[in-house]
Amino acid sequence: MSPLVSLRYPLVVALAAALTWSMAHALGLGGAAAYGVVIAALIVRPDFGRWPTPLFLVLPLLVGVGLGLGTLLKPLLEAPVVWSFAIISLLAQLMGQLLPDRLAMLRTVLPILAILPLVGSNSTWLSAWKELLAILLGLAVAVGLTAVFRLPRDEGSAGAEPSHAEGAKAAEERSLAERLRDGYFWRKAIASTLALAVGQGLGAANPKYVYFGVVLLLNESLGATLARVRDRMLGVTLGVLMPWLVFNLFGISSVSLALVMGGTAALLPALGLGAHLRTALISSGVTFAGYQALTDWYIPTRWIDYLLGCGLALLVCALVQPISALRRFRELAAQSLRTGEPPPLELQTLLPTAREEALWLGPVSYTHLRAHETEA
Repeated sequence: MSPLVSLRYPLVVALAAALTWSMAHALGLGGAAAYGVVIAALIVRPDFGRWPTPLFLVLPLLVGVGLGLGTLLKPLLEAPVVWSFAIISLLAQLMGQLLPDRLAMLRTVLPILAILPLVGSNSTWLSAWKELLAILLGLAVAVGLTAVFRLPRDEGSAGAEPSHAEGAKAAEERSLAERLRDGYFWRKAIASTLALAVGQGLGAANPKYVYFGVVLLLNESLGATLARVRDRMLGVTLGVLMPWLVFNLFGISSVSLALVMGGTAALLPALGLGAHLRTALISSGVTFAGYQALTDWYIPTRWIDYLLGCGLALLVCALVQPISALRRFRELAAQSLRTGEPPPLELQTLLPTAREEALWLGPVSYTHLRAHETEA
């Protein structure tokens, strides 16, 4: 592979971020530009494949509903912010659960965006409109640049990669009643509505990141939750590296923003950490484009607050209806060996999360897992 082709992805991410930033400011979108920058960086795929067309219809709709929900209810709920936060978060998660399982990856969009008006000091319908426009702008810029830089050999890559966490449910679509009866959904919903209060009680500088940690990381099984915790903390840690370096050297501009986002897109694959690239790009974009001059104090407090959110997510996962992906993997593998039948699809679905759980439990558990994996 030529150096030009290998640098194509970070180059396009850098161009998408810089163009979105410049165009957003030229259109008078101001601070909302950060939303467009993050979306532009995420929509550019490393394989330059095409996203499913419905994504470009559903995502703006969810963004508009999420921002509108928070903006509408904020002045109507005359209550302490903890209560307003809990009510809006629960409503947003219930609305997200209305989405079919094949769109499960978008369910976290609503509870994240719906609470942003609560934590903003000047949240109005105008600011929500600007944020939506910035996101649409980021989508358009990223899709356009991806099309320009796509090579003929990239045409085979299409569709989003399925999530291991939702893999078991992708094969069988649940009804709305089944989704609303899901005990693990309610476990996550209740834990997240209490997360802001817990963060405030623990003295978090930005309690919203404790909430984000629960909403984004808490999963059905312990292994899946551990995998998301590792991804989040590695992504946040590496994602703030480039903003910290560039901010202190060059300040804020479209050029420095391109250096930050393109540098992060090049750094993680070079370190063999491409699996954490998406989280790192979000962290880079939010830290640099969103907070700008607050970066110096924002980096350590954001890391600590996310760590608190990770701890809360793991605590809830371990104590409330715990599920061990590793134990389930061993049971299915043993059953397959006894019956002599081919390994079920669920076994392959559980493998990544079972491996993650075994890695955290130590070398003995990991060795046993590899033995079961080989036998199956």
